[in-house]
Amino acid sequence: MAWPRVKLVVTADDFGYCPRRNEGIVEAFLAGAVTSVSLLVNGAAADSAAELARRHHIPTGLHANLSEGRPVGSALHGASSLLSPEGFFLGKMGFREAVAAGDVALPQVREELEAQLGRFRELLGRNPTHVDGHQHVHVLPGVCQVFAEVLQAHGVRFTRLPLERGVGGCTWLEAPARAFACSVERDARAAVGPFSGRGLRESGFAQPHLYPRSVQSPGLVLPVAVQPVPASDAWVSTGGPMLSWA
Repeated sequence: MAWPRVKLVVTADDFGYCPRRNEGIVEAFLAGAVTSVSLLVNGAAADSAAELARRHHIPTGLHANLSEGRPVGSALHGASSLLSPEGFFLGKMGFREAVAAGDVALPQVREELEAQLGRFRELLGRNPTHVDGHQHVHVLPGVCQVFAEVLQAHGVRFTRLPLERGVGGCTWLEAPARAFACSVERDARAAVGPFSGRGLRESGFAQPHLYPRSVQSPGLVLPVAVQPVPASDAWVSTGGPMLSWA
C-alpha cells in the first residue's frame, strides 16, 4: 500500500538579520527551496525584509528574539532583567542561565513579546502565520507558558517544537553542540503541555542532517528550519547553491 504524502514545510529563520541573509532567503524562496520565513523584527534589515516579503508574497511568521541584539519594547529605555548593562539581550547561553537562575522577570518577557508582535504588524500589516523563538528561547521553562498565553491572545495558532530525534547519538557533533541540542529537546518536550493547553498546534522540527533521504513518518507535516545564504557566497562541487542549515 502506498504511503500517504508528506507535506514538507521549509522555514528560513533570521529573515531581517542582515541584507545578505535576506538576499539568500528570497533567492531560496523564489527557487522553491523555502516555503516560509520567520522574521526578526529587531534585526538590522527587518524593514527591507518586510518589504521583500510583501513584494514576493512570502508566508511570514515572527522569529521572537530574547537573546540577541536590542529589544523593541519599553526595556529599550530602562533597566530590565532581559538586558545587559549595555542594553543588549544576554545572548544564547546568557539568557538560558538567567532563566535557570530565576533572574528573568516573566512579565518583562511578556512585554517584549507583545512589543515584537506589535512591530511585526507595523511592518507587515497583519498577524504572523506562526511564532517561533530565535535560538529556541520559546521552549524554555516559564518562558513557554508566557509564549503560549500571548500567542493564544493574539490568535496565533502555530508554533515550533524543536524535537531533534536522535541528536544525542550524533557523536560527530562536538560535545557542547550536542549538549545544547539535547537540552533544547528536553525543554521542547516539557513545553508540549503549555502549548497544547492554550490550543496551539505544534509542528515537529527537523534538522536535515538528522534524517534519511526518505522521511519515515507518513502523513506528517514535517517542518525544516534553514538559514540560506546567497548562491554567490556558497557553491557545492556540482555548481548548485548550498544552504547553511540552522
